[in-house]
Amino acid sequence: MSAIKDLKIKIFMDGADIGSIENCRFDFPFIKGFTTNPTLMRKAGVSDYEAFARRAIEAAKGLPISFEVFSDEFDDMERQARIIASWGTNAYVKIPVTNTGGESSCPLIGKLSGDGIRVNVTAMLSPGQARGAVAALDRDVPAIVSIFAGRVADTGRDPVPLMKDCLALLEAHPRAELLWASPRELLNIMQADEAGCHIITVTSDLMAKLKLVGKDLEEFSLETVKMFYNDARAAGFRL
Repeated sequence: MSAIKDLKIKIFMDGADIGSIENCRFDFPFIKGFTTNPTLMRKAGVSDYEAFARRAIEAAKGLPISFEVFSDEFDDMERQARIIASWGTNAYVKIPVTNTGGESSCPLIGKLSGDGIRVNVTAMLSPGQARGAVAALDRDVPAIVSIFAGRVADTGRDPVPLMKDCLALLEAHPRAELLWASPRELLNIMQADEAGCHIITVTSDLMAKLKLVGKDLEEFSLETVKMFYNDARAAGFRL
């Protein structure tokens, strides 16, 4: 892989910083959408959910952007989802695959998708979860299926076979896209691209490393040697 422009996969910025969303079309013109979640919003100091979301939708300039419901009761999840969907035509509603009691959200996913609401089914890690979520989607309504591949890898499992299985599930849903969530390193972008995933999320720390894609390895090696040498001198090490 020689450059980001050679990738087929769409890169979505994952975070909760309005400035980054506003500036990405200048700093990272290859960004094709945005995602966030309550954890990222809390870390960023967001206190007014709706005010932040409306600003983010405006800053996204028509690119898709996902916001997550935060209720644990399905009736209230539905209420929140319909409010979020009303904020903009580019807004996707993140629905966790279960509530905190482990009860499936698939009936709600089916109801919202059937009503034309663009859902982003999130927090999925198992094949069974993916099958249930995909089966609930309306095939004529755009949707995102988010598999937390990074968390799958954290358990010592290779997420690539799972992602390929999910792609096969989506063959009957031409308007649904598979998203590789929670990547841990730049290699995951290449893995997701090669697997055929439609989207991958990239956090700010990985965004800063994107300039390394295709970098000459011997040049990178020399920079590393110089870093060790300079740090040893700066530390005043003696033997």
